Amino acid sequence: MYLLGIDVGTSGTKTVLFSEKGQALASYTGEYPLYQPQNGWAEQDPEDWWKAAADGIRAVLSAVPEAKKEKIAIGLSGQMHGLVMLDKEERLLRRSIIWCDQRTAEEVEQMKKVVGEKRLIEISANPAMTGFTAAKILWVQNHQPDIYSRCAHILLPKDYIRFRLTGEFATEVSDASGMQLMDVKNRSWSSELLTAFNIDRGVLGKMYESPELTGTVHETAANETGLPKGSPVAAGAGDNPAAAIGTGIVRQGRAFNTIGTSAVIYAVTDELRLDMQGRIHSLCASVPGKWTLMSCTQSAGLSLRWLRDTCCGEEIEQAKRENTDPYVIMTRLAEDVPVGADRLLFLPYLMGERSPHPDPLCRSAFVGLSARHGRAHLIRAVMEGVAFSQRECLDVFREMGVDVDCMTVCGGGGKSPLWRQMLADVYNCPVNTLKVDEGGALGAALLAGVGAGAYKSVEEACDAVVQYNEPQNPSPNVNAYESYYQLYKKLYPTLKPIFAELASL
Repeated sequence: MYLLGIDVGTSGTKTVLFSEKGQALASYTGEYPLYQPQNGWAEQDPEDWWKAAADGIRAVLSAVPEAKKEKIAIGLSGQMHGLVMLDKEERLLRRSIIWCDQRTAEEVEQMKKVVGEKRLIEISANPAMTGFTAAKILWVQNHQPDIYSRCAHILLPKDYIRFRLTGEFATEVSDASGMQLMDVKNRSWSSELLTAFNIDRGVLGKMYESPELTGTVHETAANETGLPKGSPVAAGAGDNPAAAIGTGIVRQGRAFNTIGTSAVIYAVTDELRLDMQGRIHSLCASVPGKWTLMSCTQSAGLSLRWLRDTCCGEEIEQAKRENTDPYVIMTRLAEDVPVGADRLLFLPYLMGERSPHPDPLCRSAFVGLSARHGRAHLIRAVMEGVAFSQRECLDVFREMGVDVDCMTVCGGGGKSPLWRQMLADVYNCPVNTLKVDEGGALGAALLAGVGAGAYKSVEEACDAVVQYNEPQNPSPNVNAYESYYQLYKKLYPTLKPIFAELASL
């Protein structure tokens, strides 16, 4: 049996073909644009996701032609919280409003009013969020009623790929619990919330656990992708719940930290834990019968990319000459700057924030900038600011009784030894990496393997496949970072009223 993992990301869709033992045999990533019609808005075209997925499937099957002669089980992963709307003819009604979109502040207040802040957390395990799907649905109801009146199906990004592969309208608990329409404790749609938000239950897909099979590849999709007709498609998981499987985080006591466009800390718990202050998210895990705590910093790697694109043209040109990545050059510069970036702090709020400050109005800031600071200081300050933002989230986990004695770091930021050492020092705990880091694609593939019978359980799949490198331990810089972190924590409360006033101008 072969396992195919499809991960619908924000910058591209990654498709990886694995052996039953978890070995990556072929990989393809298809990229696509992000549309920002207004400040704080973020949209993508689901057709771009499908094209990238179909191109990826054809590419990996061409690289391993013998796979078509065997059974191929397919798992799906993808960016969470996106809103995909289809009419009764199964046509797209508009571009998807994706996870980092921040247009729904008024709808968040509407949700609080009609349900109540405490009750919303009790049911959905999370406070009303601009980034979650429910607020996006209400925005379309309020601002595009003609489109909403024609809506027959509401899907999440990865579930649109499922629909194109199988014709099935389905979802699963890990991704759906990020829509804010679920009774998370009971792992089902919430009739109370659907009624309050005037959403017809019929527009939502059938709910599954992550390893369950949801359908098979139909003839049209087989012709478009090269997959054998009838190949089984598992429910899959949201990007971070899938990454948890791909990093082996399936038991309480361990966590992973992905530093990609956004940054997430994710831990599995054996029982549902709620943060009534709404600083972090509680969701259904992709492991049946378990839940998760998850934080999300909106602009982690995005902050460093923004700095690269706006300030580091010289480093980009140098990278071309050296045939390397610009981030390699940027990291070299940051390595020569001391802890604290010579008294320069950065708040990574380019797209507002979710954890631990659910505030769509907050914005990034360099604090302490002086004439003696150069690009190297800016680079280090951005990297440290992201690390401090993650520590704020980890502190909430620890407050809720979920301690972490070792953190697995993945994503683009996890490839940087400097950034990993910062995290180990700021967290004051060992940080390790994976021997094979395929993230959400591997997690989706392993879920498909469980559904198709290659493994007896998710835990067994991870034990058989996931392997770790030696960890990076905290260095003597722990105390120095702690001083800067304590100062960093004072910045958001101080600037919060200024952010609100600025947004009103």
